[in-house]
Amino acid sequence: MRRTALLAASAALVAGVLAWPADAAPSSFVHPGVTVSKGQLDFTRSKVNSGAQPWKGAFDRMMASKYADLNRTPEPRAVVECGSYSNPNHGCTDEREDAIAAYTQALAWYITRDERHARKAIELMDAWSAVIRDHTNSNAPLQTGWAGSSWPKAAEIIKYTYTGTWANSGRFATMLRDVYLPEVIYGSNSNGNWELSMMEAAVGISVFLEDKASYNRAMAKFRTRTAAYVYLASDGELPKTVPSQNLNTREKIVKYWQGQTTFVDGLSQETCRDFTHTGYGLSAVSHVAETSRIQGQDLYGTDVGERLRHGLGFHAKYQLGAAAPGWLCGGSLKLGLGPVSEVGHNALANRLGHTMTNTETLTVRGRPAGSNNLFVAWETLSHGDNPA
Repeated sequence: MRRTALLAASAALVAGVLAWPADAAPSSFVHPGVTVSKGQLDFTRSKVNSGAQPWKGAFDRMMASKYADLNRTPEPRAVVECGSYSNPNHGCTDEREDAIAAYTQALAWYITRDERHARKAIELMDAWSAVIRDHTNSNAPLQTGWAGSSWPKAAEIIKYTYTGTWANSGRFATMLRDVYLPEVIYGSNSNGNWELSMMEAAVGISVFLEDKASYNRAMAKFRTRTAAYVYLASDGELPKTVPSQNLNTREKIVKYWQGQTTFVDGLSQETCRDFTHTGYGLSAVSHVAETSRIQGQDLYGTDVGERLRHGLGFHAKYQLGAAAPGWLCGGSLKLGLGPVSEVGHNALANRLGHTMTNTETLTVRGRPAGSNNLFVAWETLSHGDNPA
């Protein structure tokens, strides 16, 4: 009996190894490697310094923003309390915007080599790592996901490119490990943009912490949620679902998809809610795919890339002004996709050669892309037509 159990366990182990996913954690992590790589930073820096467009204009827009202000004063809190739609808002905006500012200052440091920006990024990260202990109220998981997506982007650039000292980098890592990661790593059964943003934070934090177990857990949840967030005809008559949500009837699925009963390539679970929340989800998909590519596992060639390509194209068409047919959300759409298409367009159209006419038109029209003041910032600068 014992021998049989051992043989079964061995067979399962072998099968597990053989089935090890292509998007598993790398044998060694690449740094800087959260959404933007050193090669991409070098390309951006060279373009800005030569005055080339659209990068110089994107850089100028970034530097004119409040996030690049060297006089910015961080506003950390021990407990950030965020209710639905940030009501109450006790530190929610401060946390998100300080995190974006840290990333902005890190980008400014890399491009200009002005150490004042690196030191400001460090000041912002140190201020929060010294104070924050928890996130509370109903929006705590989403808030943690949003802020937790920006912090590791900043930290990666500073830790791995700044030649000065960052004495409290260990404390910052502890903050990410103890305050942020536990809040996001187990996911959410709310609307899909929640879990996608949470997994973006979890993946980025895992890269900074070099935590392979968390990286794999987050990536597995990301793959399942992405498949359940953007529909492809190959999914069948109905969209895929996340098992833990028990969406086991057509009626439940239709209700979860905002009452939509016709499913076509690129439709999102939140399309009929509004394009703004859909944009959050698509942006998080692109960010995780980009981080995974930098880490050596390219998800753009999988269904993740297909869902992102169709998702961007479908929503870009209507964002550009196409009339909604009656079968789509009752013929009424709430637009406002946001500055979310640069990363996906660059990866799928420029690198992989897909024709993405509507996405390209929308992307170029929106240049230079700014920030959504939540977790998206300066992506024309970092990813616009970037071959690295």
